[in-house]
Amino acid sequence: MTSLPSSTARNRARQRQIQLAKRRRALAIVILLLLGVGFVGVRSVPIPTSLRQLRTLRQLQKTVWVSHPEPLAMSGGDPYVRALMRTISAAESNINQPYHVLYGGELVAKLNHHPDICIEIVAGPNQGRCTTAAGRYQFLTTTWQEKARQYHPKSSSWFGGWGDYSFDPESQDLVVYYWLKDSSAWNLDIPAALRDGRLDEVLKRLSGTWTSLGYGIESNTMTARLPRIYENLLREELELGSSGQLP
Repeated sequence: MTSLPSSTARNRARQRQIQLAKRRRALAIVILLLLGVGFVGVRSVPIPTSLRQLRTLRQLQKTVWVSHPEPLAMSGGDPYVRALMRTISAAESNINQPYHVLYGGELVAKLNHHPDICIEIVAGPNQGRCTTAAGRYQFLTTTWQEKARQYHPKSSSWFGGWGDYSFDPESQDLVVYYWLKDSSAWNLDIPAALRDGRLDEVLKRLSGTWTSLGYGIESNTMTARLPRIYENLLREELELGSSGQLP
């Protein structure tokens, strides 16, 4: 078999390399688009420029996505508020273990208290800083301590005086539930607004706390889907008849 001239062989080899690079680039774009859909407050995922960012991206790729936010750990309560809580988590922690997730997708096993682990932010206006966001509602450590003192079901017990509040799934839910029900915290009666069909007003009011809800600088591609997600979840909560006694 006659060998090709060296220049022709080099050109063909170069073309193969170009085609392979294009395929890899296309695959990377698809992965990034998938990862950009409403995950744990990550608004976009840039091409990694450091080893730490690369590890974070790989962790994101390993995350198991869910198409439907799982039911709350707590039982009972206003179905409108329950649906709102699950909608918040659709934008903030859309994976199959939301109560255990840290910013970036890593999971923690123990929830006896807030993990308080500061992880580098790899995208958005706060890139380069670190965040302690954790759990289904991505509580910062300071926010959790503040709100747990007000709304935690065991806030009056002795360990509450030391700020060592349990971060178990039910407690995460209950703190957010009572916080959302407190009209003085938001200058808005959220349950009444939801019953009046004023979801946009509610999301706008909450967006200063959960920026992925829209109306801010860190919306993601899940944001536009939230009204439809809320409608579906509210229908489900109403069918389940979840209203009942809370701790």
